[in-house]
Amino acid sequence: MDLQLSLTQLTLTLACRKPLLHFQDVMSGKPDHGMESSLGRAHDALAAVRTWQCTGHRKGSRMQPVLWLVTSALAAVLGTAQLEESACLAPNGREGFPGVPGLDGRPGQKGDVGEPGKSTPRTGIRGFKGDQGEPGIPGLPGKQGYQGPHGPPGIPGQPGPKGVQGKAANILEQPRPAFSASRRSPPSVGRTVVFDNIITNQESSYSPQTGQFTCHVPGLYYFAFQVVSTGDLCLSITKNRENVVKFCDHNSRNILQVNSGSSVLSLAKGDQVSVSTDSARGSIYSGSEADSVFSGFMLFPQKG
Repeated sequence: MDLQLSLTQLTLTLACRKPLLHFQDVMSGKPDHGMESSLGRAHDALAAVRTWQCTGHRKGSRMQPVLWLVTSALAAVLGTAQLEESACLAPNGREGFPGVPGLDGRPGQKGDVGEPGKSTPRTGIRGFKGDQGEPGIPGLPGKQGYQGPHGPPGIPGQPGPKGVQGKAANILEQPRPAFSASRRSPPSVGRTVVFDNIITNQESSYSPQTGQFTCHVPGLYYFAFQVVSTGDLCLSITKNRENVVKFCDHNSRNILQVNSGSSVLSLAKGDQVSVSTDSARGSIYSGSEADSVFSGFMLFPQKG
């Protein structure tokens, strides 16, 4: 009879503790697997006791020590559960009112950069062009570039207006250099043939002492000479002591013979013209039977 009471209490205790343990595990979020294992072993032992109880009624008093042993083992297993309450839990009550919202949590970490979005076609209508803005401040001048090639010549321009008529020139007022001279008793001046007898000497351009004509008015001049010789003779018209033209005559009979020559020269102011002879062939006649003459004059002036 005592054994039956003990089994009844053990069954009630087991039935009450399993919901309590299950509620505690659910609230903590950490189920006690060791406790559930102990309860499972207790259930197995309780089933064995019930089986042995039924068997013991049939076998008599020999099964009672075994039942006491099983009951003690079952009580030891349940003792390991360390029950916190001795009473069974009542059924769950109604849900309470929602609590006050908690404080905001800390900001989370920055997420990864997303993929670029797809471009969409322009759907709006383009507006009208705005007014032109004010011109900006001129910038600094740039570096000078390389000089380019010369371009083609342009189209000739229109003729300019006719100039004012100048004053009429008087030819008598213009310089007219001209001279002519012959030989009488000339001095010896190297290779230069001196014509010492002045016939004409306009503007005093010819010197009977040196035999030189000096240009005072730039222009074109005509020069000529006629020289009498009794032998071979070579004469040259020189400009600034340089031969311009040369003339030679061969006289094997030693008679009076005329050697002549002429030339037109362009002279600048300060140029000198004379007649020179070759020292090896320079037999000029000096007498009253024939005269040797050197002449020159300006054809027209030129701009210097």
